[in-house]
Order: sequence, then structure tokens, then C-alpha cells
Amino acid sequence: MDVGISIWVGLVAIIGLLIGLDFVLVSRKPHDVLFTEAALWSIFYVAVAVAFGAWVWFSHGSEFGTEYFAAYLVEKSLSIDNLFIFVIILTQFAVPSILHQRVLLIGVILALVFRAVFIAIGAAALHAFAFTFVIFGAILIWTGISLFKHRDEDPHPSDNAVIRMVKKMIPITDEYHGTKVFLRRDGQRIGTPLLLVIAAIASTDLLFALDSIPATYGVTSEPLLVFAANAFALLGLRALYFLLKGLLDKLVYLSIGLSAILIFIGFKLVALYFHEINSTIPKIPTSVSLLVIVVILGIATVASLRANKKAVQP
Repeated sequence: MDVGISIWVGLVAIIGLLIGLDFVLVSRKPHDVLFTEAALWSIFYVAVAVAFGAWVWFSHGSEFGTEYFAAYLVEKSLSIDNLFIFVIILTQFAVPSILHQRVLLIGVILALVFRAVFIAIGAAALHAFAFTFVIFGAILIWTGISLFKHRDEDPHPSDNAVIRMVKKMIPITDEYHGTKVFLRRDGQRIGTPLLLVIAAIASTDLLFALDSIPATYGVTSEPLLVFAANAFALLGLRALYFLLKGLLDKLVYLSIGLSAILIFIGFKLVALYFHEINSTIPKIPTSVSLLVIVVILGIATVASLRANKKAVQP
């Protein structure tokens, strides 16, 4: 894509504006989010993502437009898996419901920062070394297989190394104090449980960035599209959480579907490397990748709904 610095500045400005809008209008005053509010915000963020895709399609061609929508769909599906972890973190740390919005917004901002760094590293690596496709592909195949093996296991974010390190370095209170992360007590700076929650989400975001960036590069090698797909998928994550939190446990086959998507994209990246060194070897078109992703997600969703329907029948 032939894009100048002005396009990048404009995209970053739009994302910054949306984050500011989210903070001022929604997260600044902690409150319980109702279904209608979550639905409206979800529609808004999807509309923004689609509008950007339409701009790419009409200004840079259908090929780049298809790549963007495929990348956005991959990131949106992976973000749902991310929500499972957020639910576990919020539950394990007994985060008050009115603070969920603030925690999720912090998680989104941290995820954007981590992914921006990995996107820049990935773009430089792909430009310098074609073998990076194989490395990215191997990461996705390994992640997909691991996700399939542990599909029925819940992680324990409170036991990770980052949490243990924070607890050793900073005293932590037993109770939450609103949105405060730190307090001063007897002249000593101490943390609230919210600090541990942020640390757990930050470490989780870092791990997800390691998987999601190679997955996005598997459908497009354009850094602008990779960043935009990640950003717009993440921006809608908070609203999506409140919209789907009652349904997440019902998507019993989502992990299997995501593992299949990751493995497929991993093999596509490996095949792309061999295409780079030998053009007679065909590469998988983006349109085919998009179709495969849609079909896998559709099968996983339908199978999950049928499984839940059978479970409630006497």
C-alpha cells in the first residue's frame, strides 16, 4: 500500500480520539453496564471498523480491502478468546462490577501498546528475513496445538510470575478503594488489589500479542492494515465483554475453532515462505483464507449452540 505519514497520523489520531471518548463518556464514572448500552457501543465500534475497511477497499483496491477484513475477523475472533481470560481475571480477583469498565479499558490500552511494538518488530523482521514467515507460522501452529490440548482447562492468572513479583515488591491492601491503584498509609506507598489485576491483564496482553500479530500477518503483510485490524478489534473489546459475558461459557467449541484457525494460518505462512523462494509454488489467496475463517467460526458457533441445547433438554 502506498500510504504516507499523514495516513498513519490520522489513524493514530482516530484511535486516540476513540479511547478518549470511551474514557470520558463511559469509563470515567464507574457503573454497571446494561445490555442496551453494551449493544450500542458494540455496533458503533463495528461500524467504525467497517467504515475504515470501506475506505481501504475504495481507495486502495479490493485486494487490500479483503486483506483488512480478513485480518479484522481474525483479530475479532481472537479477542473473544481474550475475553475468556479477562472474565477469569475479574472473577479470581473479585473485582467489583462497577470497576470492570475501567479494568477493561486499561487492558485495551496496554494491548494496543504491546501490539504496536510487535507490529513494528514483525514488519522489520519480515522485510529483512523471509524466513520470518516460517518462524511466525511455527509459533501459530504450536499455539493452535497447545490451545487444542488445553481447551478444557482454565488458566490461573493470579499464580503467574508477574503477580508473585509485584506482591514481593509492593505491599497490597485486602480491599479495593474505588479506581485507586496506590494508597499512602503511615507514610508508605502501598498497592490495592487493582494493581494486581492490572499486572495480570498486562502479562496476559503480552502473551496474546505474541500470538495475534503473527496471525494477522498471516492474512496481510501491510503494517497499516495489521495495526488497524488489531486496534479496531481491541477498541470494541470492552463493549463486547458486557454484551457476551453471559454467553461466553456457552461457546464450548470456540477454543477448538480458534486452534484450527491458528494452525491453518500457521501453515499458510510456511507456504508463503516457500512461495517467496519458488514462485511456482502456489500461495493461498486472501479470499480463500477469509472463507476458511468464516466457515470455521460458523461451525464452532453452531456446534456450541447445539451442544448447549442438548444440555438443557431433559
